[in-house]
Amino acid sequence: MRIRSSPPGRIRTALYGLLLGLLLMGAGLLPAGPARAADNGTWGVFPTPAAGAAMTDRAYFFHQGAAGSTLSDSVTVLNSSDRELTFQVFATDAVNTPAGGAFALLPVETKPKDVGAWITLAPETASTVTVPAKGRKDIPFTVTVPPDATPGDHVGGIVALGTAVEGAQQDGKVQVGVKRSVGARLYFRVPGPVTPGLSVEDVRVSRSAPLLPWVKDARATVSYTLVNRGNVVVGPKVAVSAEGLFGRRVLDRPERELKLSLLPGQRIELTEPWPDAPQSDWVTVRITAGAAAHPDLVSRSGTDFVAVPWPAVGLLLVLTGAGATLWVLRRRRRAESEREEPLLDLAGTR
Repeated sequence: MRIRSSPPGRIRTALYGLLLGLLLMGAGLLPAGPARAADNGTWGVFPTPAAGAAMTDRAYFFHQGAAGSTLSDSVTVLNSSDRELTFQVFATDAVNTPAGGAFALLPVETKPKDVGAWITLAPETASTVTVPAKGRKDIPFTVTVPPDATPGDHVGGIVALGTAVEGAQQDGKVQVGVKRSVGARLYFRVPGPVTPGLSVEDVRVSRSAPLLPWVKDARATVSYTLVNRGNVVVGPKVAVSAEGLFGRRVLDRPERELKLSLLPGQRIELTEPWPDAPQSDWVTVRITAGAAAHPDLVSRSGTDFVAVPWPAVGLLLVLTGAGATLWVLRRRRRAESEREEPLLDLAGTR
């Protein structure tokens, strides 16, 4: 899993005669990549291999423990580079990024409140950890489950944050740089009642249409929110459909897996592009969400919108108004001329 600081996590600090000031990670999230061993090509973070084994058969940590229990494990930081590297190693919680739902680990400045707070790393990580070139460092840790821990899934990770500033650029008195991080996911299940929950909310449609209707396609974007209201991780799948007047099907996208893990308590906003949306219709859009691992878990929501080619309608109204005005003016002139003609005849007889 590769972790990089997001744009809000870019580091800015004023330089006043110093070559490089204090680098701050900010409050941004550290987005993680696809579900595979965490490695950015320079260093990696993963469960420590079994004694005598060169590689681990675990991509991530998967553990289970009752409330009040304690268990131990070890994380390995592997340095694949030709130089010594120094890291800040810490445990934290996982979240979904609000837009798109990518798996993410909170940065070092954000204090964990869930499983990240249950993890205690070896005392050597209190400051920094140095790993020799082409070497590795095994770091033991314990997970102490609180007595009041709620049943279900608790997700976090262990992160190795490089202390080196990369890509530093000067911008006046401000220097901008990036610290790279790599983290291994940790999934922890507290036994007890398992309650999957998923809801679709806030379905809406935004659209843009050509100035002249039907010269080219209208475009629309269907936006909706998925919320995990249960206590276990859900892999959502979604179907999108829309009907026009008289039940005509104008959009039909079969159910598909979103290839993301929606964590308990998280809400994410997703979008569905619609490049050939109706230009003149009354449309009902429906979103149906479910989960492959929970066949009975289904949620539906929808919205209506009126597709009107407003530029064309506006032009038509302008032309209609102009035509009506012209017609009224002509009627007035005709009426005035009809009133004036008898007076002229009367004057001619005198």
